[in-house]
Amino acid sequence: MSARTSIAIRLALSFALALTTAPVSLQAQAFAVEEATIAEVHAAFRSGDLTCEGLVESYLARIDAYDKQGPLLNSIAVVNPRALEEARTLDAAFASGGLTGTLHCIPVLLKDQVETSDMPTTYGSALFEGYMSERDGTIVTRMKDAGALIHAKTNMGEFASRYVGSGFGIIRNAYDPRRNPSGSSGGTGSGVAANLGMIGIGEDTGGSIRGPAAVVSLVGLRPTLPLVSRFGMMPANPTTDTMGPMTRTVTDAAILLDVIAGYDPNDPVTAYSVGQVPDSYAAGLDTGALAGARIGVIREPMDRSVDTTSAGFRQVRARMEAATGALRDLGAEVFDVAVPGIEWVSSIFGANSYETEEVTDAYLAELRDPPYRTLASILLSGRVNPWRAAGMADLLGKTTRDPGYLEYLLDRERVRQDVMATMAEHDLDAFVYATFDHPPAPIADDVETNPAPNDRYALGDNRSLSPLTGFPALTVPAGFTDDGLPVGLEFLGRPFTEAMLLGFGYAYEQATHHRRPPATAPPLDR
Repeated sequence: MSARTSIAIRLALSFALALTTAPVSLQAQAFAVEEATIAEVHAAFRSGDLTCEGLVESYLARIDAYDKQGPLLNSIAVVNPRALEEARTLDAAFASGGLTGTLHCIPVLLKDQVETSDMPTTYGSALFEGYMSERDGTIVTRMKDAGALIHAKTNMGEFASRYVGSGFGIIRNAYDPRRNPSGSSGGTGSGVAANLGMIGIGEDTGGSIRGPAAVVSLVGLRPTLPLVSRFGMMPANPTTDTMGPMTRTVTDAAILLDVIAGYDPNDPVTAYSVGQVPDSYAAGLDTGALAGARIGVIREPMDRSVDTTSAGFRQVRARMEAATGALRDLGAEVFDVAVPGIEWVSSIFGANSYETEEVTDAYLAELRDPPYRTLASILLSGRVNPWRAAGMADLLGKTTRDPGYLEYLLDRERVRQDVMATMAEHDLDAFVYATFDHPPAPIADDVETNPAPNDRYALGDNRSLSPLTGFPALTVPAGFTDDGLPVGLEFLGRPFTEAMLLGFGYAYEQATHHRRPPATAPPLDR
């Protein structure tokens, strides 16, 4: 029996076991945390049916049951060792004065690319095992100020690429642990999808929020680049790096965005957001938001390697046809459009290898006593996952002063103009397309050892249009393939149209109710 066959058998047995048995929860209260929303949790606090400590205890039990046992999702890097203590403090605050903020005792799964003063920040790498920066990223500060509890930090593709790293190994898809969860925010994706936390934060340089969200039936928002501060996050390409919500509902994504959006002097690019942030993204959600909207459908694959005759492509396309029909039923004008040069979007995005070394070295220089101080020293350690090391080697010795960077910037600006011109010509409010034109592929058995594993990662990828333009994009659940794999529908709009996109997503979500939890992580016995 081959190693790959053995692994597949073990995973299949774990999957079957998860469907028929569930460990006993530590949670004594009757409140069902599975698929619970922020509003439902706060209502349960007010009614006395739930405490913060009980809520956190339930999530800790689910992490113990499903992340390291059962189907081995491996989505969690570090659990907050003070989670229950912080929960009791929040319970005391609630007893004396009510909710401490809009995220009072909302357990957050935070991608381990973002610094936390009280938990290690490892970037998915064994090189930073146990590293404490002793500072919080801006979004961490804002979430804590709103009453949130950073419940755990999530596993991620090493140094923000793919779904495997030397720090914590392979992240697995919550809907089929034999398949990849997309990346690099795959830990946040699988964790939130499996109800190991309530809401999550992902980072998106080229698709790392929307990809994992699409393949695990979540809502994922990549905001306009200057909307959310990146301070305290390890960068990759500052002209495309951003962070945003990964949640089970559009409403929860909007509530989270209300907390993290806006100007931060520690990240000067956010100054462009001044005057662009509404009083509340959540308050503006409306089931009638799609009535009269003009939506352009992009059907041409942006990944030229995808086989348009394959069963996977046809299944995703069927879900897209159903989605566009639903948009019409909700009052939108929906029609096909062609964006000039759309076939070059992915290759243009991939040409930017010029920013990473400079910004990584500058970021490491700001940290308190990091174990490595340069990208070159990280690579020369010989301990980085082989695939990631091969990619990092291509980043060394390049700067934004190289002639190739100017060519990239010119190509990027041409794409932006083509997108804006297409929207103007057709009087569009937004584009829609499949986040991926193909379901996620199985995990290769040599993904931790081979610099070029044959896993067909990101097959059918349409995510590059948003980061290349800097425009916001929202992925929402669009149903499932015949074999139960989630499909994501992506909306893309002009800069700072997050409120409109969230409204579109909300109207579609409320009409279709495609989200359903994975069978790998059923409710625990209460």
